[in-house]
Amino acid sequence: MLNKNFFEEMSSKLNEAVANSPAKDFEKNARALLAQGFSKLDLVTREEYEVLALRLEKMEARLTALENKK
Repeated sequence: MLNKNFFEEMSSKLNEAVANSPAKDFEKNARALLAQGFSKLDLVTREEYEVLALRLEKMEARLTALENKK
């Protein structure tokens, strides 16, 4: 019967093989390429979007109140 050390050793070797494989380099390069492409786009973060959406809601409410005054 296989012992616990065998599975731990195999797991360690597999993790090491994956860490040293071309797939890891590909992932790193792909992330860098995507980050570079996104930096060229005029994008906003989710946080910035939510702040602007809240400001818009407040401005719409204010406009509606002003319109109803007349």
